[in-house]
Amino acid sequence: MTKLDLKKLLLITFLWIAIAGFPLVAQPSVKIIFDTDMGSDCDDVGALALLHTYADLEAAEILACVYSSGKIPYGVGVVQAINTYYGREEIPVGAYQQTDIGDSVDKMDAIRLANDTASYGNTLVLNRDAPELTKLLRRVLSNPEVNQVIYVTVGHTKGLYDLLTSEPDDYSKLNGKQLIKAKISKWVALGALNAGKQYGGKDWNFYFNGTAPYTKYLVENFPVPIYYISAGTEVMTGASLEQLAPGVIVRDAYVSWLKWYDNKTLADQRPSWDLAAVYYAVIGEGDFLRNTGRGSLHFDLDQGCVWNPGSMDGPEQYYVVQRTGVTQPFADYLNQMISRKPRSIDN
Repeated sequence: MTKLDLKKLLLITFLWIAIAGFPLVAQPSVKIIFDTDMGSDCDDVGALALLHTYADLEAAEILACVYSSGKIPYGVGVVQAINTYYGREEIPVGAYQQTDIGDSVDKMDAIRLANDTASYGNTLVLNRDAPELTKLLRRVLSNPEVNQVIYVTVGHTKGLYDLLTSEPDDYSKLNGKQLIKAKISKWVALGALNAGKQYGGKDWNFYFNGTAPYTKYLVENFPVPIYYISAGTEVMTGASLEQLAPGVIVRDAYVSWLKWYDNKTLADQRPSWDLAAVYYAVIGEGDFLRNTGRGSLHFDLDQGCVWNPGSMDGPEQYYVVQRTGVTQPFADYLNQMISRKPRSIDN
């Protein structure tokens, strides 16, 4: 095939995608590990749905999902149910097996969703049904064909801390830090929200539910670049899921969480913090986000965290914010993406 023929083929492909309503994705597929506290909020559901849509577009490959909370033991069931809906039930799912980390309130009615295996097709229900997440992560990363992985956290940080501090095992002779340096290219974290201000406060993922000391260790010791995402607060999504039938796990999980939250509905929607992190991991800045450049995050257990632009202290770190004037276009884009039928169903 000549270069001209290849250009024609790419043009035809891009035109077909545009006609079908897909956003254009003109970059190679990225390998993703998705780390979530599924159930604390419904934007975790939207983030995983968005990631699967990118996988349908061959812009992302999902290597594994891990559930980083322990107090509500049903997150793995919901994660696998979503993977199954998108035709990727083979994606390995790991879980944190202890109960000292995580939200203690089952806001999504995950106990009901995870146990409804007849409706959703998941085979995992409880955390104990899944592999311990550190063992799973080390197994996945030890694959010789796995490199340049982007690790995305939209939940708590204990799972990534456990990987970083892990010892050599049967999967790899490398310790956690060495394995991360060899296999992971960047950590994209939904966290440090509003840290651009002086001590911007304590956000859910980085500070609450017992996770703060582990976040601090990661911020100060992670061996590859960190990208903190502070975006999505006013980007409301979820209304588009109304077009999906009841019994679709993505829709049902949003409905359950919103009902818990002051008896709201899909029309009320929910901010898109976690979706913004997945967007950056796959697309980069794109039309909606802006990397403010290198700096360092000062993480104080008592006062909160603050971003120091231009600082070279500690690991290589970047702070990503939302562009101005894009709130509604970003919401429209994300709503379209999370409500799209899986490729496995269309085929």
